[in-house]
Amino acid sequence: MTGPNSFFGPIDPAPDAGYEDPPARKGFFTDTSVCIGCKACEVACKEWNDVPENLFAMLGTSYDNSHSLNANQWRHVAFIERPAESKPLVSLGMPTVGATPTELPEEEKPDFRWLMSSDVCKHCTHAACLDVCPTGSLFRSEFGTVVVQDDICNGCGYCVAACPYGVIDRRKGPEGDPKVGIAQKCTLCYDRLTDGQTPSCAQACPTESIQYGDVEELRARAEERLAALHERGVSEARLYGNDPEDGVGGTGAFFLLLDEPEVYGLPPDPVVTTKDLPEMWTRAAVAAVAMLAGAAASFLRRR
Repeated sequence: MTGPNSFFGPIDPAPDAGYEDPPARKGFFTDTSVCIGCKACEVACKEWNDVPENLFAMLGTSYDNSHSLNANQWRHVAFIERPAESKPLVSLGMPTVGATPTELPEEEKPDFRWLMSSDVCKHCTHAACLDVCPTGSLFRSEFGTVVVQDDICNGCGYCVAACPYGVIDRRKGPEGDPKVGIAQKCTLCYDRLTDGQTPSCAQACPTESIQYGDVEELRARAEERLAALHERGVSEARLYGNDPEDGVGGTGAFFLLLDEPEVYGLPPDPVVTTKDLPEMWTRAAVAAVAMLAGAAASFLRRR
């Protein structure tokens, strides 16, 4: 366990931020194996948080029309088309109508498969966006989440460059929106949490692909689900973001994936971009002292 105010390693983020006796850390476990791509989470997020319309247009590369996470898209359901597995298909426990994939005749099985995943801000244990914010606009909540205060953000964009997942973004439109230029991202529905409610996306998910709760409980639930899928022969299933020993100290929003992270547009080994700040400051201080010492020595020699 690392010490308080560390830039890396496993910590409990709310106590590290100074909260005394905070509630259990809250987060999301997204089980992509049961996501049906309905985008109910996207709609619910926009409605509750008053997020304006994104550029909804077909790009010709996917059936997904919301493209990616950005300031106007706090939840994004990706549609990823992949070649079909050569091994026999197995049931993932998804709700179905009629025959399941394993019951279909071989000639009726598709030669591709869809990987669908509802992506969101990861609410990192070590959040680089929070570390670099010069105004205090980003803050750590008592639930361990990372929230943006619109009225304090000056639109500098430091957080945008700092995020290892490319989640946070400054709003570019629509014209006249008071939050244009302001950093925007998922708040894990902080206003709902303070009232004891479930975040809107998890509330709307019809298959319980998005599960909300205490992070430690969700991690245990994710391990059980992973073991169940492996037992069914889904050897490619893996967890992403649940490990407190990873490069961001584990995330508050983590995922069960059915392929490599890169397939979903996720970095395979994310590292908090501020991890090396203490070492950088130390080296800068040593360099400054060395320069001063050299200048002083030069001055004394001239005398």
